[in-house]
Amino acid sequence: MQLTYTPKQQAFRAEVRAWLAHNLPREPLASYDTREGFEQHRAWEAKLFESRWSMVMWPADLGGRGCDLTEWLIFEEEYYGAGAPMRVNQNGQLLLGPTLMEFGTAEQKRRFLPRMAASLDMWAQGWSEPNAGSDMAAISSKALLDGDHYVLNGQKTWSTRAIFADWLFGLFRSEPGSTRHHGLSFLMVPLDAPGVTIRPIKALNGKDAFAEVFFDDVRVPVANRIGAEGQGWHVAMATAGFERGLLLRSPARFQHTARKLVELFKASPQAAERDPALGDAVLDCWMGAEAYALSAYHTVGRLGRGEQIGAESSINKIIWSELDLKMHETAMRLLGARAELLTSAAAGGDAAGWLDGFLFAQSGPIYAGTNEIQRNIIAERMLGLPK
Repeated sequence: MQLTYTPKQQAFRAEVRAWLAHNLPREPLASYDTREGFEQHRAWEAKLFESRWSMVMWPADLGGRGCDLTEWLIFEEEYYGAGAPMRVNQNGQLLLGPTLMEFGTAEQKRRFLPRMAASLDMWAQGWSEPNAGSDMAAISSKALLDGDHYVLNGQKTWSTRAIFADWLFGLFRSEPGSTRHHGLSFLMVPLDAPGVTIRPIKALNGKDAFAEVFFDDVRVPVANRIGAEGQGWHVAMATAGFERGLLLRSPARFQHTARKLVELFKASPQAAERDPALGDAVLDCWMGAEAYALSAYHTVGRLGRGEQIGAESSINKIIWSELDLKMHETAMRLLGARAELLTSAAAGGDAAGWLDGFLFAQSGPIYAGTNEIQRNIIAERMLGLPK
């Protein structure tokens, strides 16, 4: 399959490439799982927004450029190809943003989306609870209606970068006595509201990547609800589709990792001689990344023809999460003992960054719905197999 681009798309690619070449940070930013790095990434996001590069697919009046999905894929290819910083406001821009586009009121879009695009508001996700991880329908955190406000009580956990965020979005049980996916509402909660307590949870690398969030009689305006009362499950499933589909994990991210892996293989001749199977593993990873990219273009073409994807996003999620894990496991095999070096290690060299990526890749088959659950969805909804 040979991709071809229109003159307009080629001009767009050239514009993106030129802007990145002129504006990329001169030095790598600190990890966004630290306060210093988080604020550095927020400033970079603001710079992207100033030139309308932060959310290219959004309408111009909401902070974007009105690009289509093909142009977004092109932007992502140039962005990752340039080695640009990882995006820190993904929960807001890539998950909540599309949800608001589809279900939000005109006032909610005007209020939240431009600030989200500019990263003036940074967002955390409030799905998981201590007894509701992959089984999101088991959510028990309550949101009881009191006039024009909800009163929130309960706990969320594993909220990515909630320790630094300004807002949280998530599901709360708003209908007393309801069970499973009934009686839930999708709410946006300011994390500086009275009654909110945030406690950091350290990741495997020792950084404050996650947090648990407690709600004690927290008052949230009804105006902060997305969608109808008690219909939060329907809204959340759309958000989960964005998370499992193309938006959260664009193909360019994995193509960039595959290119780095090829370079690591070329720089590790002794490892390749010691284990001849490593060459095949690297090739398999590179082909997997390219196949995922071509599949994404095929999906974009289908969407452009008015088709819908639905449960197929579960296939997408399995592909990118297991590909990411395979690439980093292959890198660990190439690096041998050097794989244990942290990014900050003076002797890190070409090993720098691979350990962080490897540790993060372990979570890929878990977040956005475990891959076991995704296989159940595929079996039941796409293949028609019995439960």
